Amino acid sequence: MNETNALLLAGSLLLFVSILLSNVTARLGVPLLLLFLGVGMLAGEDGPGGIRFDDVDTAFLVGNLALAVILLDGGLRTRARTFRVAFGPALSLATVGVVITAGMLGVFATWLLDIDWRYGLLLGAIVGSTDAAAVFSVMRQSGVRLNERVGATLEIESGANDPMAIFLVLVLIEWMLADSARGPWLLLVELVRQFGVGAVGGLAGGWVLARLLARVRLPEGLYALLIVSGGLLLFAIVNGLGGSGFLAIYLAGLVIGNRPTHATEHVLRVMDGVAWLAQAGMFLVLGLLVDPSDLAGSAHLALGIALFLMFVARPVAVFIGLAPFRLPVREQLFIAWVGLRGAVPIVLSLFPVMAGLRKSVLLYEVAFAVVIASLMLQGTTVRLMARLLRVQLPGREQELERIVLPVPMQPAPEVVTLPVEKGAPCAGRSLLAVFRDVAPQGTSAASGLVRDGRLILGAGDERLAPGDIVIALVQQADEARLLRVFTPVAAEDRLSTQRFFGEFVLDGKAGVGDVAAAYGIAVGDLDPAQTLAELLQRKLGRRLVTGDRLKLERVTLTVREIEDGVVTRVGLKLVSAKTDAV
Repeated sequence: MNETNALLLAGSLLLFVSILLSNVTARLGVPLLLLFLGVGMLAGEDGPGGIRFDDVDTAFLVGNLALAVILLDGGLRTRARTFRVAFGPALSLATVGVVITAGMLGVFATWLLDIDWRYGLLLGAIVGSTDAAAVFSVMRQSGVRLNERVGATLEIESGANDPMAIFLVLVLIEWMLADSARGPWLLLVELVRQFGVGAVGGLAGGWVLARLLARVRLPEGLYALLIVSGGLLLFAIVNGLGGSGFLAIYLAGLVIGNRPTHATEHVLRVMDGVAWLAQAGMFLVLGLLVDPSDLAGSAHLALGIALFLMFVARPVAVFIGLAPFRLPVREQLFIAWVGLRGAVPIVLSLFPVMAGLRKSVLLYEVAFAVVIASLMLQGTTVRLMARLLRVQLPGREQELERIVLPVPMQPAPEVVTLPVEKGAPCAGRSLLAVFRDVAPQGTSAASGLVRDGRLILGAGDERLAPGDIVIALVQQADEARLLRVFTPVAAEDRLSTQRFFGEFVLDGKAGVGDVAAAYGIAVGDLDPAQTLAELLQRKLGRRLVTGDRLKLERVTLTVREIEDGVVTRVGLKLVSAKTDAV
């Protein structure tokens, strides 16, 4: 009984201290995951905590369960439109990119560590994939509003590259234990099974869970537990069938999150806390498992491998993997830099330990040190690199408080609350005029507003004032426009937006010839009958996202808004007072 109580006391105290310190680390720009790792290491046998923990099996179980929950939460929050924007680049990085990274790193590790080349390749496979927990956490903590293509590529890659990494690690371990390799066809079958069973199982399981979520009526707190337990059940079944449970649970979350129901918001609210608990618990346990004194002997070697990974192997893999997709160089550089390593490499490094390979402890220590270096160097500079490489969009992301109505239509309408803040464009305008501009076809409408603690129904002629809260019935297609008029714009935000998008805002349907005539610019060899949207699409030749730029001789055109894949607003910046061509 005393031992159980001591364990509960130690675990809860570690988690409590870590969460209290999170505000400090956020202000310093230090990733929370690094904090949880650090607290776990300090609480371990070599630290002041003195807790002895060397149960590899328990750490492996905790790591797998936590990663499954984190991937489920990531899938729930990934919108289908971003998946379409970044699917090709992310899939390339999750397959070709992982193989290239593992191969290059394996050759370098073989030379640097002076080990058998098979151990070098195994280490490369262990740290060759990015980590979903690290990427999701650091991107959220940084508060950076990224170009949609860049953010989605990083998130989807980190959620989808685990099957390739696990496949490489398991094949190499089996090869080393049997001292022989299976035939190439058998390896190909194994890879197809990992991806195929994982993808089919995830999509099918997600569809079943989404349908179930829409039909059952439960107390609010149980909806998230239903999804978590169903997701873990799917994770175990797919693993048992030889597929990738990680890929399956991520895709299941994606399907559920993009089929909104009356319970979706309840699930997301609870899942946020569950995912944070999973991350904190996992990194605390992994921190307890390692002894800092064991890392000291191989720290210089691990640092060399980490630097080679960050500055050589990852960039080369990104540039090769993204070559067919014509992404701007600055976006590729940012994606290369934010290839964060986290819990996945540590959990994968436990595979050779459990298999009893001769140099497994060295691989584990090096992988752990590489993760620490990645979080310290890359994780703390995400905001800086986003600004330097110009992949950060001005403004801030906002989330609406919403309730999805259980009605038989897709997508289902939502009841949302919209606070009116000082500096918001809607302030001073009548409620009716605001919604007439946002939804001229009547697809969304205000039901009333709350003012000074009183509910005013209808209120169409009321002029909005700071402190009001608007209650509205909204369809998803109108949400972006609503956020634009209800989001306060400070003077510095206006200047930042103007610097980024340009001094003028034009309709995407505006003709090139008309724009040239209005601004006194020569058309040159461009087709004056084309619209600005058509010009951007033809010249850039990829799926466009907000922030994409087309630099012409005297003018820069920047995509400002997109609806249903079509450019609706374009920013125009005059590069020089002298104008020869558009």
